[in-house]
Amino acid sequence: MADDLYAVLGVPRTAEADAIKKAYRKLAAQLHPDKNPGNKKSEDRFKQVNHAYDVLGDGKKRKLYDEFGEEGLREGFDADRVRAYRDWSARQGARGGGTPPGGFGGGAVDFEEVFGGGGGAGIGDLFGDLLGRGRRRGPIKGPDLESEITIDFASSLRGATLELRPRGHGAGPVTVRIPPGAAEGSRVRIPNQGGAAGAGGTRGDLVLTIHVTPHPHYRREGDDLHLDLPVTIAEAFHGAKVKVPTIDGSVSLKVPERSQSGSVVRLRGKGVGRKGREPGDLYVHFLVQLPADAPEVRELVDRLAALQTGDPRAGIRL
Repeated sequence: MADDLYAVLGVPRTAEADAIKKAYRKLAAQLHPDKNPGNKKSEDRFKQVNHAYDVLGDGKKRKLYDEFGEEGLREGFDADRVRAYRDWSARQGARGGGTPPGGFGGGAVDFEEVFGGGGGAGIGDLFGDLLGRGRRRGPIKGPDLESEITIDFASSLRGATLELRPRGHGAGPVTVRIPPGAAEGSRVRIPNQGGAAGAGGTRGDLVLTIHVTPHPHYRREGDDLHLDLPVTIAEAFHGAKVKVPTIDGSVSLKVPERSQSGSVVRLRGKGVGRKGREPGDLYVHFLVQLPADAPEVRELVDRLAALQTGDPRAGIRL
């Protein structure tokens, strides 16, 4: 059984969007591979947390998940047709008979079509077993094949075209296009590249689960990107213009005068772009870097320390 995504983030099903985002950020910071190098358990948990936020942090996906579970997130899932069939089934169940809605007449209900296709045991398999898959008309489609693929962070943002030879696929290499903005745990369906069917039937589909390797400098939160950008003491104190790499190429960013470590500047529209959605933003976090240790540096730091007044942590409260 798939993990409950709310439990993965440790929030109730009634949690507001801000609470979900806060829980995600806390867990992502704790589990990030940079903080847990070589820890496979933490890496797997990090992937679970990212997948959970990709769903629950998206209003549309969250509604589908709340109503249908993971089945509602499958490629090609038709929520309206599932609701129509569910309502019809509830009305007819007590007295039997009747014609299903949405063109599913004649007793030959194709539950793969109703529930969006896909391999493995799911809602479609359950209803199909109960009501008799054997009554389908025409050739039976071949089984779907499930596989996984790991891509680098930049490819997940920009998209990529890959040639794969999935295990269990006997028809040669398959060309796969990963759409821009693919997130950890997202799935891509490639029609007619699954298992072979019987005489006259079409091949099933190939369903790929995408894994994304973490980036050493960028991290993703939904459709927003975050970058910890080192700046020199002089750049932070006097202000400066620095180059920042983005998905669309480098852009010039102004470092405001008297910037402190942790100061943030937002670059609108420079985050993750996905089809049919407004692109996210890029948040640049300044990290003021001290020069390498040397007698002159030590002397300057001691002189700066003498100018410091008050406790810089005095305002921190829990």
